[in-house]
Amino acid sequence: MRVSLVKATENDAESIFDIQVKAFTPLLEKYNDYDVNPANETFDRVVQRINRPNGGFYKILADGEIVGAICIFWKEDVQFWISPMFILPSYQGKGIAQKAIILIEKMFPEATSWELATILEEARNCYLYEKMGYSKTGVSKIINDSTTLIFYKKVC
Repeated sequence: MRVSLVKATENDAESIFDIQVKAFTPLLEKYNDYDVNPANETFDRVVQRINRPNGGFYKILADGEIVGAICIFWKEDVQFWISPMFILPSYQGKGIAQKAIILIEKMFPEATSWELATILEEARNCYLYEKMGYSKTGVSKIINDSTTLIFYKKVC
């Protein structure tokens, strides 16, 4: 499967919003993390991220079909954040997220570090990021009785 990234425009907002909701709804239902889960975000929030001057959304394409998205932004031109990244449930577990991370990191060689947060209780997510060279920072944030966000960083 050929994976590529293409910078999103406002014309992509509806597709990205739809995929974001489909990708995060199972986690919303599992963890009831209504205040932070991207499935609960508005369409306008997706548009804001697309138009962000210090970042933006990139469509994740698998064999030319949009199957997810990755949003990045940077602070001080060298510290990059991934938030959020998501893949349609039917495409998860196929190595697409790994390829997307490799591609986005190659697109921004000026980055001195990459950071992100994920749900501690989602072992597959934690495994993915650790496999990709990200390390736990020691920072976490309790969302509710069943959900903790854990922060990761990769120094380049």
